Amino acid sequence: MNDISILAKNLTKKFGNYTAVDNVNLNIKEGEIYGFLGPNGAGKTTSIRMLTGTLTPTEGEISILGLSMSKSELDIKRAIGVVPDEPKIYEGLRGREFLDFVIGVYRLEKNDVLPRIEELTSAFDVDYLEDYIGDYSHGMSQKLMLISVLMRQPKVLFLDEPTVGLDARASRILKELLNKYAEEGCTVFLTTHVLEIAEKMCHRIGIIDDGRLIAEGSLEELRHLSHEGHTSLEDLFLELTGNEDVGDVVEALQ
Repeated sequence: MNDISILAKNLTKKFGNYTAVDNVNLNIKEGEIYGFLGPNGAGKTTSIRMLTGTLTPTEGEISILGLSMSKSELDIKRAIGVVPDEPKIYEGLRGREFLDFVIGVYRLEKNDVLPRIEELTSAFDVDYLEDYIGDYSHGMSQKLMLISVLMRQPKVLFLDEPTVGLDARASRILKELLNKYAEEGCTVFLTTHVLEIAEKMCHRIGIIDDGRLIAEGSLEELRHLSHEGHTSLEDLFLELTGNEDVGDVVEALQ
């Protein structure tokens, strides 16, 4: 894990007078599973949108797989896979048609991709590719989006709340697959509100709050930042983001 897959320098995004992401620096290695955590509105999704080329930074530089986002955006987009928190898929297409569309857009060899599609649909219990996407539940759409990305075998994966809408079996399979891909050299950048996932899976964790990266490191390194001696990621997260008053809030409820 010596090569750098994701590099961000002084990444900043402003919307008018509001700063959504403030001078964030990231250095993520090949084969690393990196958890990007933060409260709602902390800047996680905005950061992912900049790192994946769908939002232009106000300031800062981004490099993915050694390529500059400002100079090689299309090459980067071909090499990465992105699963957003809210899958937006053409509802008028059938699932199979959507996968064929992705195959065409990325100019993939269909005969090479079909066996991977069959493996993934079997793993995730997807037996509705002939149905219209407009009839899918959120979980069904999430599985289709995951298949459309994983079938391409991207070198870098960006996953924004990937387990939302998935049943327990599908979530477990996804976690095992991500571990397998990381061992094979794929870099995984994920956001999640399920801190247990980050605690068990991630090699390193970054915590963003009010647009700033306030802590970063392995779970053991984050534990050293605790003034209260917290050891679980949940307690560390609440302490570092200033949200330790959970018990007081509950006590105040009538």
